[in-house]
Amino acid sequence: MKILEFRSDTFTKPTPAMRRAMAEAEVGDDQYGEDPTVNKLEKRAAESVGKEAGLYVASGMMGNLCGVLSQTQRGDEVILGDLAHIYQNEMDAAFVLGGIVPRLVPNREGLPALDDIARAIRPQGMHARTALICIENSHNNCGGSVITAAQTNAIGALAHERGIRVHLDGARIFNAAAALGVDATTLTQGVDTVQFCFSKGLSAPVGSIVCGDAETIAKARRVRKLLGGAMRQAGVIAAAALVALEEMRDRLVEDHRNAKALAQGLARIDGVKIDAAKVVTNIVSFEIDPAWMETGAFQKACAERGLRFSRYLGNSPR
Repeated sequence: MKILEFRSDTFTKPTPAMRRAMAEAEVGDDQYGEDPTVNKLEKRAAESVGKEAGLYVASGMMGNLCGVLSQTQRGDEVILGDLAHIYQNEMDAAFVLGGIVPRLVPNREGLPALDDIARAIRPQGMHARTALICIENSHNNCGGSVITAAQTNAIGALAHERGIRVHLDGARIFNAAAALGVDATTLTQGVDTVQFCFSKGLSAPVGSIVCGDAETIAKARRVRKLLGGAMRQAGVIAAAALVALEEMRDRLVEDHRNAKALAQGLARIDGVKIDAAKVVTNIVSFEIDPAWMETGAFQKACAERGLRFSRYLGNSPR
């Protein structure tokens, strides 16, 4: 039986070019800063999002941890949307390990409202310090929705005016850029740090990166070590990430076209609830009418026929 794997873009597999690059990679000891392939990747990745420096990490979650913990202190508050991946899907790791406190605001089509963020900022004095605002682009739990450069810059301006830094969970930032028809650097100008993944739509087997100014990335490198994430001859996997960065970004528009076609097809099925117009990247979220079928039963029936998909926050299919 042929399997159609729609659970996540994390199921992508490395291309032949990536496998060749991995086999031929020049390596050194990354913990000593002496792996030339990792160094090349960090430089090139930072340039791709308009930042000064980068730090290669094992996963997007670790990249977010390094980005958040390098810009906060114990007891600080972090403002983020209530559907943020950092809050919903990362084991509350930043809050458990960093001793920081989430201050949640409602998500609005992937982006918290500017007024809600402004109201969530604590006044100075007898309050926790508001140290960081976290945003996400594209937004996983909001159906792959995207936020524009103008929206990002508005949040950045508000934050920086108050002495607050901004971290962007840009796991799929190149999907957002492709959907908006802009260069990724335009979507990262207003933020201090950005994390993005090589192992999702870009198809590398492993790895993410967090980018920002050199001073912050130096702090992030210490956080990575604290988390047990320092690596040795990591050029073997960094080589695949380099291929992903150089060769796969232009293909993301194909994923978006396929996702749109899937959404439009689902919209024609009785019992499926979906707004196909809202599908702009590679995530397709829909609901099953309970009068037609229970969602778990629908998922099981599809899996038995070779169609695999995940559950959106454990509920709606995706």
